[in-house]
Amino acid sequence: MPTAKDQPQGVLAAALSYAIWGVVVVYWKLLGDVSPWEILGHRVLWSVAVLLPVILLLGRLGPVLAIFRNPRRTAALFVSSALIAGNWGIFIWAVTSGRIVETSLGYYINPLLAILLGVVMLGEKLSTLRIAAFVLAGAGVAVQAVALGGLPWVSLALACSFAVYGYVRKVVQVEALDGLFVETLIVAPVAALGMWLLMSRGDLAFAHGSLVRDALLVGAGAVTALPLWLFAYGARRVRLSTMGFLQYIAPTLSLIIAVGVYHEPFGTVRLVSFGLIWAALALVSAEMFRRPVPVPPEECR
Repeated sequence: MPTAKDQPQGVLAAALSYAIWGVVVVYWKLLGDVSPWEILGHRVLWSVAVLLPVILLLGRLGPVLAIFRNPRRTAALFVSSALIAGNWGIFIWAVTSGRIVETSLGYYINPLLAILLGVVMLGEKLSTLRIAAFVLAGAGVAVQAVALGGLPWVSLALACSFAVYGYVRKVVQVEALDGLFVETLIVAPVAALGMWLLMSRGDLAFAHGSLVRDALLVGAGAVTALPLWLFAYGARRVRLSTMGFLQYIAPTLSLIIAVGVYHEPFGTVRLVSFGLIWAALALVSAEMFRRPVPVPPEECR
């Protein structure tokens, strides 16, 4: 359970987890010559390889097996595994396709969608500040839709899959590490099949290029597991309101990297759109001290 008072080591761990999720775009960008679907397959399979010994060392095998003995929890994690795999796939594809700014927008929008799901699915009430936040966020999306001739579908797909995933994980209530391990186990056969199909067509990049690239693909499991562990450590030692602020580290770093390092376009239209969404988040943040908003689930970057 979150603490009533922030502990310095908890704040540091949580901030580091969000910082890693913010700069991980550089990691995926280094694999730009690899199919995003192969990268996704490696992320799933190597995550299983990394998480299995951790599960065993921490004595979590019993709780993991208990999940599979519960049909309701297993069914829910089948749904969440599809959502997380889809989210990862879209995110990796967007990053390697030069659309990091759109991913950043998606993770700025996500807390607002999480609140909306709470209203629709859990009967939570909307305050005046939150209604105003939704109006501003809707205006921000509309600005891009009108000016750019279409909805920012990458941003919306990431935000929606992330928010629904968070709702499912909230309902099923399993430990973060256990849940991620089960989800990757569920998706692993599909990932293995995809890798086999790529190999059979001669399109598999792994072991057919530089050792550095192969090492980066293998490291995808650690890149997934390390920030998860830091988040889980920090979440138990930091107030929910503090976590609510810290979550904006990730999309902010991604945005800075996208514009400053990879020179993705960020003109007037996007500035106005982001400005409206930032204003919406400011309203939500102002209310956090009274009632913390849901913190996005930690597995999604």
